Amino acid sequence: MCGIIGYIGSNECTGFLIDGLKKMEYRGYDSSGICVKNGSLTILKREGKISELEKSMNSSIKGNIGIAHTRWATHGEPNEKNSHPHMSTDGKIAIVHNGIIENYNSIKELLIEEGYKFVSETDSEVLAHLIDKCYNGDLEDAVTKALDNVEGTFGLAVIHEDEKKIVAARRGSPLILGVGENEMIIASDAVPIVSLTKKVVYLDDNEIAVIDENSYKVKRLTGESVDREVQEIKWNIGEIEKKGYKHFMHKEIHEQPTAMENTIRGHINEGKIKLSVDIDVEKLERVVISACGTSWHSALIAKYYIEDIVDMPVEVDYASEFRYRNTNLRENDLFVVITQSGETADTLAALRKAKSSGCKTIGLVNVVGSTIAREVDSGIYLHAGPEIGVASTKAFLCQITGLLLLALYINQEKGGTNDPKLIEELEQIPSKIDEILKHEKDIIKIAEKLTYCRNFLYLGRGLNFPVALEGALKLKEISYIHAEGYPAAEMKHGPIALIDNEMPVVFIATEGKILDKVISNMEEVKARKGRVITITDSRDNKVKKLSEDILYIPKTLENLTPFLSSIPLQLLAYHIADMKGLNVDKPRNLAKSVTVE
Repeated sequence: MCGIIGYIGSNECTGFLIDGLKKMEYRGYDSSGICVKNGSLTILKREGKISELEKSMNSSIKGNIGIAHTRWATHGEPNEKNSHPHMSTDGKIAIVHNGIIENYNSIKELLIEEGYKFVSETDSEVLAHLIDKCYNGDLEDAVTKALDNVEGTFGLAVIHEDEKKIVAARRGSPLILGVGENEMIIASDAVPIVSLTKKVVYLDDNEIAVIDENSYKVKRLTGESVDREVQEIKWNIGEIEKKGYKHFMHKEIHEQPTAMENTIRGHINEGKIKLSVDIDVEKLERVVISACGTSWHSALIAKYYIEDIVDMPVEVDYASEFRYRNTNLRENDLFVVITQSGETADTLAALRKAKSSGCKTIGLVNVVGSTIAREVDSGIYLHAGPEIGVASTKAFLCQITGLLLLALYINQEKGGTNDPKLIEELEQIPSKIDEILKHEKDIIKIAEKLTYCRNFLYLGRGLNFPVALEGALKLKEISYIHAEGYPAAEMKHGPIALIDNEMPVVFIATEGKILDKVISNMEEVKARKGRVITITDSRDNKVKKLSEDILYIPKTLENLTPFLSSIPLQLLAYHIADMKGLNVDKPRNLAKSVTVE
């Protein structure tokens, strides 16, 4: 959520800053702004798309030091005065800020008493004035002193008219330094950095960094120096381009066979599961999984896997609820967090709460070097590659891949025998996803008929209940159509009242021990004139007869059906949203990485 980009170096920076903002559009935003130092500080801000900011640029906004920002409104409505950067009253200090300042009201009252003038409704503006109040010729010292009085979260970049440096600090909101040749970058995301350099330094919470064009230094906010290692980004700029696809989401759906192969690579050897995770399986008594959004749906699938394969109790919690409950974690529990970005605020807070209990922690994370990837005891990198579309697709597939590998690994290490057919079939799933993608035209035809429906139900049982939840989420977040996912048997406990001849009901009805039960649920919908759309691998005539439209997926083992049944649901949501002319990659009000509560 929100995006920070800053540059200091030997080159003119305006074009790079604007391009960096564009590369972070997927994070979600409602306004943008830029401040460039060329003698004095020149600032420009606009509500709406970055293109509005770009159109307003003029020759006076030039320099080789600058900061820029995309804002997603929290305090104050989205408009020009509330957008970033914010400046001190005398115009000598400019800041960009991600996060929330919890005690901004009390700080603001004190600053107003001292004569500071506020022009926005934001919490962030207090930082510009507070740093100015603390300034005595040294920007690093002023930022450190100011932040000592701040409660809340921040990813912060600051410049001063009289100093040739950028000062950055983080607590709870990610910041990365890019180390180039005669130039340095600060950003909230690696995506805008890789066009200049793959060498990066990840800041941890409660750290402050000072950069000039040739060097950087990192300290804790308490003053101690930190020797922070330079790391190398493994992916390249080509991976964040659309490559002929209309939207990143569509491209990422089609990348899933390769992404899944990358997740599996190196983890299966002659039928044995190889994971570098720190688990004492002999003492392990329970698994607790915490996540948000799509990652929570993958956690529900993991519950089925671990309970079935390992015969061990599993609890799944929304991270936002877990962090505020008395959760009674024990030393012999394994706590698993799932997050694409590795920066989700609630998931990070849940992890830190779990670590304080003394239990082992594991993370399934896509972004190498992210905060959660660094703070867990051990983990499984997804290797899905950059995911730019706000609606997660390939990360979800890679998450359930990693979680199944984790279940198989725990069972193996406890002395259990894993089904060789399951492992063999898992390795065949990418080619079966390819088969589904080749029949995309069939999904487009169904999407054309359903584009302007106002409500959907998604129903599944067993492992395909979480898939129903995920299918409904995909539809509502990018098409703005109301959709709900339910266990099919729960339909009778309320949702059946909604069914009429205008209600599409999407069933996931795959072969297995409860297919007959799902068919009974389909008959209940059909009897009430509901429109049945079915995702299935079954050739049962009843399924065909009850379905207005049917999408076939390849046969696989019952345990692996979520890998295949989720793909048509992603494509259905995508094509409905695209046919409605919506911005699929940047749905309204949503951000890719939610770094505030």
